[in-house]
Amino acid sequence: MARKRTRLLRKILYVSPPLSLAALYAVFIVLGGLLFKLPVATYTPITWSEAFFTAASAVTVTGLSLFDTGMRFTPLGEAVLMGLIQLGGLGLMTFAVLVLAALRVPVGITGQIYLREELNQTSLHRIMALVKRIFQVVAVCELVGAALLAITFVPLLGWKDGLWTALFHSISAFNNAGFSTFSNGLMSFAGTPLVNVVIPALFIIGGIGFVVIDDIARLRRWSAFSLHTKIMLTGTLALIGWGCVGFAVLEWHNPRTLADIDSTATRLWVSWFQGVTTRTAGFNTVDMAGIHDSTALMMISMMLIGGGPTSTAGGIKVTTFVVMCLATAAFFQRRTQLNAFGRSISLTEVLKVMALTAISVVICFTGVFVLAATQEGHFLDVSFEVASAFGTVGLSRGFTTELTELGRAVIVAIMFIGRVGPLTLGYFLATRSTPLVRFPEGRVHLG
Repeated sequence: MARKRTRLLRKILYVSPPLSLAALYAVFIVLGGLLFKLPVATYTPITWSEAFFTAASAVTVTGLSLFDTGMRFTPLGEAVLMGLIQLGGLGLMTFAVLVLAALRVPVGITGQIYLREELNQTSLHRIMALVKRIFQVVAVCELVGAALLAITFVPLLGWKDGLWTALFHSISAFNNAGFSTFSNGLMSFAGTPLVNVVIPALFIIGGIGFVVIDDIARLRRWSAFSLHTKIMLTGTLALIGWGCVGFAVLEWHNPRTLADIDSTATRLWVSWFQGVTTRTAGFNTVDMAGIHDSTALMMISMMLIGGGPTSTAGGIKVTTFVVMCLATAAFFQRRTQLNAFGRSISLTEVLKVMALTAISVVICFTGVFVLAATQEGHFLDVSFEVASAFGTVGLSRGFTTELTELGRAVIVAIMFIGRVGPLTLGYFLATRSTPLVRFPEGRVHLG
């Protein structure tokens, strides 16, 4: 009897790893909000709503903000914000492993299972080696990025503020957060080559995925790369080209963005920067409220796609988008097997892609509907905000500051789902159940 009670209690108390990780993210959002409410964290007091919204935006590495970060936060507040960004981008469980390793405490099989879920892996093989690689990449990229950005920021702000600003933007960029301590974002550096190279390099590396980086570091040959890495690299290059060329073509004669810039070189820098930042990073070198509606629609599509799995980016992910395109092409070619780079992709993976895409569309549609029904604003601005929140991008056409308390809560929920939702969904999609009864096949007329 005692054993039965124990088993029953374990079943009741058992929480799946993805749900536990989601709860952990929620806890850090609450802690971040409490820290932001401390008098020493801000120059002028902020409301509870502003505190928790900012904490959620930081932990989910989104970057949407209700106020000027540099003007409202003290150095301590900026340090808290930077810490939350690092935790959210690196992954809370991954960061916990770093702490345990520093304390020489073994992780154990349970910790590795949680890591597997957070890093979206199918097995425990090489999981600790991957974590080690993540720490190496994060440390090198953020420190090198800060050193290079300091070359621009130190002469402008002085040694103390320049180094701090360089470190803040390096961490924010690598984790695809998009937070900036400058009042107008990075618009003042639209024509600065170093900023236009370092910042995009950081968020592209951070958004491509640690599995891809591990493959490149270990194998170093295209033929030896996994199918996942090949799809990510080709998909990322294609999306970068699409974004950069598309922005330049659509905005070249827009007097509110590129046409107002005299230098052709600066126009090209802005087109490059905005073409790559749209997918996950959220930095801006032009006013997003001034872009054409067609450009906004293109950006919405790219924000929803996002970056790579096991990365600091959000969205449905590049691999999901590529597999969806391959499945569509295979359907029209009447092929029953899906192939890419000499490898086949199973029907199970295609079904996962369709499920992830369908659920993402439903979430975004629901968010747009609720905000359109409860907030005053242009429909395109509302859609842009929802796509930015779900893709954890952080770009806004000025709608963030106009949100009511209800609107803020909706955006927080969408940011949270956009960051931790795929973990939970992926867990259930990976759980296989064998049907006890098989039914005869029926015909459904589609299209």
